[in-house]
Amino acid sequence: MSLMLQEIEEQPHALEQTLKAEWKHAERLSRILVKRDPSLILLVARGTSDNAAQFARYLMEITTGIPVSLAAPSVHTLYRTKVRLTDALAIGISQSGESTDINLTMQHARRCGAFTIGITNDPQSTLTSLVDETFVTHAGQERSVAATKTYTAQLMVLYLLAASLHGSLARWRNSLQQIPHWTAKSLQLQRSILEIVERYRFMRQCAVIGRGLNYANAFELAIKLMETCYVVADRFSSADFLHGPIAMVEVGFPVILFAAPGKVFAHMLKLTRRLAKLKAETVVISSEPQILNHATRGLRIPVRIDDLYSPIPYIVPGQIFAALLAETKGLTPDTPRSLSKITRTI
Repeated sequence: MSLMLQEIEEQPHALEQTLKAEWKHAERLSRILVKRDPSLILLVARGTSDNAAQFARYLMEITTGIPVSLAAPSVHTLYRTKVRLTDALAIGISQSGESTDINLTMQHARRCGAFTIGITNDPQSTLTSLVDETFVTHAGQERSVAATKTYTAQLMVLYLLAASLHGSLARWRNSLQQIPHWTAKSLQLQRSILEIVERYRFMRQCAVIGRGLNYANAFELAIKLMETCYVVADRFSSADFLHGPIAMVEVGFPVILFAAPGKVFAHMLKLTRRLAKLKAETVVISSEPQILNHATRGLRIPVRIDDLYSPIPYIVPGQIFAALLAETKGLTPDTPRSLSKITRTI
């Protein structure tokens, strides 16, 4: 078994540990954030952590009403522009805490007046010394270059921060405590994925589609397919996909879709039906038979989860698919070519 698969299986425990260890910190921070009442949230990240930031953008705007922006680090690191960040909250997300451009951007954001929070898997990292508050993802050492358990642990911390900003930690507690259990349920799909993955051995390109809170998972699965399987994977929201990219779909073109029940489900169902008429090769990740019946291959999430809490359990089948597809292609998902665990750019 690859390290990547081992670390995928460690996620329920990592999520439980992160929630347990950081809960009181979130309670304390909630009092600070509610008092500060930020008018803007700035998210700073790269790579997989940037996909976590994409999730946070939707989650925090939906639950708090505060405008959220994804930072362009080059504005700070290369152009050195003084950005007006008084009354802003800047959140830096870095698995290692050693990404040079993330650290420089967070340092600059603090100088520009922002209240700063770091999210990292290493409590001794450089990032922790540059921010006002640090949240640690208690995922343990991640040895595979392809991040899995640190991504979902970051999402768990972001739930805590969103609830802290909203002043609703107590109301979210029961649902957040269910996420590790739902994640364990998703791990049960490994056998089903193993049965279908051979079908995609020679896949060279595909589209990955999500919307709303699962839009970030489209980015995350795409990056996993690119770095571990060397598949050219384009990622889209279902709405953007209809504004042009659907023209590339021909018979047998692979499309992977995330379709949790909730606000975006009707739109995802409509798109899946249209793709079926185009005879695309669709892999649908959902709990809902209504949409799975239109898929070429369906990966049925064993429990019905509203889209607000679905992103962590829903990315797990995607992670497993990427890890098993890499092995089917004769590749080692733990050590992708040209990559290292820590990437430093400015």
